[in-house]
Amino acid sequence: MTTGAALPPAADDGPLELSAGEVPDDGRFANADLRPVPVAERHWTTYNFTALWVGMAHNIPSWTLASGLVALGMDWKQSVLTIALANLIVLVPMLLTGHAGPKYGIPFPVLARASFGLRGANLPALVRAAVACAWFGIQTWIGGEGIFFLAGKLFGHGWANASAVGGYPWTQWLSFGVFWLIELAIIARGMETLRRFENWAAPFVLVGAIALLIWITVKAGGLGPLLDQPSKLGWGHRFWPVFFPSLMGMIGFWSTLSLNIPDFTRFGAGQRAQVRGQSLGLPTTMTAFALLSVLVTSGSQAVYGKPVWDPIQLASHLSNAAGVLFALLTVLIATISCNLAANVVSPAYDLSNLAPRVFTFRGGALLTGVVGVVIFPWKLISSPQVYIYTWLGVVGGLLGTVAGVLIADYWIVRRTRLDLAGLYRPDGPYWYRAGWNWRAVTAFAVGGLLAVGGSYSAPGTGPFPAHGMIPFLKPLADYGWAVGLASALLLYAGLMRALPPGPQVGASRPPGPTG
Repeated sequence: MTTGAALPPAADDGPLELSAGEVPDDGRFANADLRPVPVAERHWTTYNFTALWVGMAHNIPSWTLASGLVALGMDWKQSVLTIALANLIVLVPMLLTGHAGPKYGIPFPVLARASFGLRGANLPALVRAAVACAWFGIQTWIGGEGIFFLAGKLFGHGWANASAVGGYPWTQWLSFGVFWLIELAIIARGMETLRRFENWAAPFVLVGAIALLIWITVKAGGLGPLLDQPSKLGWGHRFWPVFFPSLMGMIGFWSTLSLNIPDFTRFGAGQRAQVRGQSLGLPTTMTAFALLSVLVTSGSQAVYGKPVWDPIQLASHLSNAAGVLFALLTVLIATISCNLAANVVSPAYDLSNLAPRVFTFRGGALLTGVVGVVIFPWKLISSPQVYIYTWLGVVGGLLGTVAGVLIADYWIVRRTRLDLAGLYRPDGPYWYRAGWNWRAVTAFAVGGLLAVGGSYSAPGTGPFPAHGMIPFLKPLADYGWAVGLASALLLYAGLMRALPPGPQVGASRPPGPTG
């Protein structure tokens, strides 16, 4: 089936592929990793997508999301509610952008060519890649800490108190390096290896988390006083100024995947598999995991007199070697499962899109690993204010803007109809002017300015001025993701309607404004 001159109606969600004569071979815009996945190789099922999300959601940063909200004054019910609502909201753009994967077999940077242009797609791709590299560094450092702390229980005083190098024991650097090498060894084997890893990692991590709950409940003789602690904010005027920026921060946690989810859904057996798999996997898992973390932490407060939100620190209280080994293995699998899927796949494709002749998927993954180390991103999670408001809030605002452009282009402007071969041709309908669509760039710039231009920090808690970088935009900062998505979506759709691109020379144009 081809998508050249004869395009399917908008309602046809069936899988499409290029004919033998249409397979792109221009090394500037295509390589084996960027070309559409053949229909015969799109076989991820509902379980594969559910397992992917279970594997990604069960990680230490998502475990501690609830603790960040409790530290800001919420009680456990408010924090779990905020996390649940955020994941229901972010699921919507996830499903909308994910639609192009099973239908066309293309990754995120190739989908972005339809709106930004063949060259312009590198703008959102590199923004997404930069965020992923930072997340990769955060997760890898956390995974290395897990090895360091839990191995200290097995190897004794000498391990934990080894001589320092660069402010940390050399054994912690060794743990970090070992974890980093394990991650890259898995991803270097490709997406099929990742799929198989996620399939068994997801249930293993779930069992490990439940085992931790059972252990602390038995040890505490109950779940402790944390569940009875009232909110410091109440439900009135003090709650809402904390709730909305926190909600945007929680949305920002997975706003990265709302862009590059086609990197995974391109392997889907059909729309039903990706819709059901994501709907079952994301909001339910994140909510259950937040509730689980609250219950376990409540038990830790009863046992140790104070809440222990970090599961690594909690597992370090285990007294037998078998329990420590099991906890170590669970932490390793949970962190690897999330980090590889969420933070390596996307920049690997994004870098491949930047220079297809230079970077393959594996080459991009290796460069991601290097960049994620050298930026030292652990300071981003040094406090709830920096982590939730500064990092997640700003990231969510920028990526929400890109999501707005993609959704407007694919669903409103093109009604899910793409010229598949044209996504790889400089003489095709997505070349625009010199490979850039100024309408998408304008929507991205304006939406980004509105979303994050008013970013502010409480005195002494972050990098922004208290009155906001651009003071009159400060009221929008608490709603950054929603502002970025909505403004970019409306502006892009309006520009494409008011100032539609002209036809490209030699291009086969699908119905509607395409080039």
